[in-house]
Amino acid sequence: MKIGLRVLLGYFLIVAVAALLLVNVFVQQVKPGVRQAMEDTLADTANVLAELASDDLLAGRIHEGQFAGRIRAMGQREIGARIWGQPKHAPSYRITVTDARGIVVYDSAGRDMGRDNSRWNDVHRTLRGQYGARSSRDDPDDEMSSVMYVAAPIRDGQGRIAGVLTVSKPNRSIQPFIERSQDVILRWGWVLLGSALLVGLLVAWWLSRQLAGLRRYADAVSAGQRASLPERGIEKPAGEFADLGRALESMRRQLDGKQYVEHYVHSLTHELKSPLAAIRAAAELLESPLPDADRARFAASIGSQSRRMATMVDKLLALAEVEHRQRIERPESLDIAALAREVADDAASHGQVAQVRVEVEAGEGLPDLLGDPFLLRRLLANLVDNAIDFSPVGGVVEVRLQVAGDALAIEVGDRGPGIPDYALERVFERFYSLPRPDGGIRSSGLGLNFVAEIAKLHGGEASLANRDGGGAIARVVLPIG
Repeated sequence: MKIGLRVLLGYFLIVAVAALLLVNVFVQQVKPGVRQAMEDTLADTANVLAELASDDLLAGRIHEGQFAGRIRAMGQREIGARIWGQPKHAPSYRITVTDARGIVVYDSAGRDMGRDNSRWNDVHRTLRGQYGARSSRDDPDDEMSSVMYVAAPIRDGQGRIAGVLTVSKPNRSIQPFIERSQDVILRWGWVLLGSALLVGLLVAWWLSRQLAGLRRYADAVSAGQRASLPERGIEKPAGEFADLGRALESMRRQLDGKQYVEHYVHSLTHELKSPLAAIRAAAELLESPLPDADRARFAASIGSQSRRMATMVDKLLALAEVEHRQRIERPESLDIAALAREVADDAASHGQVAQVRVEVEAGEGLPDLLGDPFLLRRLLANLVDNAIDFSPVGGVVEVRLQVAGDALAIEVGDRGPGIPDYALERVFERFYSLPRPDGGIRSSGLGLNFVAEIAKLHGGEASLANRDGGGAIARVVLPIG
């Protein structure tokens, strides 16, 4: 989740900064954009009115002529319009006309008659044949009192500038449209930001799940656990993550295979030294003249050590197969109680030679187990054979099956000498074995290790402990279902 949080935080910062810049640009451009549109309209209006007012100004009747009358009539009109949700009842234009010196000779508001406007940009620039416009505040302390002035020249018959007509309009008249546009931009800006963040959250969550699955896979591999790429669910790698996961798994398999071979070659050569040395020594002695009894004893030793080596190789191959598997490919539902009784029947001959009985105690209504029947049979057989080897003459090996919560517990106990304290933590190590009570040769030391690997492959675990009253008890706990 740390990676996902960092990705989300970075994405959030980028989107937030980009959205704020975008919204700020739009908002900042609304006001000048609307005012530019208004100035364009005022410029057209001023030039039209300048043509209409030229006759009255040149005739000297601008204040009482037909133009002034039409302007007064315009001021009395009831517009009754609703423009983009904003009501408009009357015109908001103010019209002033100055003579060629810049002195006001007409004012539709009747306020500035006779005032010298030649110093204002709209009149000053127009009298010089330039485009004249300005924006000034009626109240210097009130930004909302700003008024836009746009002027147009009034010319005589020879094209000379005889006066200036200025059309003005308060900026507050367009403020509702500016505010409305800003509100719309801000509202949709927040929607855009929220949508982008939601998409970013989903993407970051997806990335986090993908990376978390690969990380857990890598952690499990590093810890030496059985692990494989998720094949289903929301953590199944997709796209490039799937390619990365397959590459990692391929690399792991190749490295594991190389290390596995090296490890097994080393282990096998180490463990085969002892029986090979015994065979070589017996063979050397058999080359010289010996009594028949000694010859038979050394020949029997060669046979015994050969069988031990063959057993060791067979068990190593079986153990290698189990350790290399990541999962049960085709698990089957099986009756563990019936399987335990079959194993006990198979071990009867071994028990008869050792004068040991095998008894199976299975609780009522035991659920079926889901697993590999062959491997589970080998697990039970190894536990039973090991218990028989350590049982005293006339002893009983007890196989008990019972439900333990949401798992099934398999217990195989004997009444032998038990496990020395120094060996309790090593009994499941590969090639570690203890001497048999009757002085027989040690086992290959692979049986209990094989049991532990089979239990792990089925999602369970194995343990071995001393039991009250003497003897040892092996316990395997496997999940049900």
